[in-house]
Amino acid sequence: MSQNASTLPQTVSLQEKFALFTDHWSPKIVGELNGQQVKLAKISGEFVWHAHEHEDELFMVTRGQLKMRFRDGEQLINVGEFIIVPRGVEHLPIAETEEVWMLLFEPASTVNTGTAGGERTVSELERL
Repeated sequence: MSQNASTLPQTVSLQEKFALFTDHWSPKIVGELNGQQVKLAKISGEFVWHAHEHEDELFMVTRGQLKMRFRDGEQLINVGEFIIVPRGVEHLPIAETEEVWMLLFEPASTVNTGTAGGERTVSELERL
């Protein structure tokens, strides 16, 4: 059985997708698989302390340096590195010295502010 070009899986250029937006703390969906979403986000400064009751999150840095603060310490995540934050673990993402670009991989049910809610909650994510 042959596939035509319109049904073939498509490659995604992270650089092209990051070039489509400038806003911070507003994840954009760039792919979906098995109930998971691949999201891109640009961040600057501190976010909010939060946790996710039912979802693990993967944060992969593609530009800058992400500081992930936890109640009992912190980790620095550099370009080409990722960290997985297990469900239930409170965390605070920080782009301390420069804008950070990151890829997120998490279940489609994940709300960016988790249990914290508030003004930074993005309930309708844009698809790029």
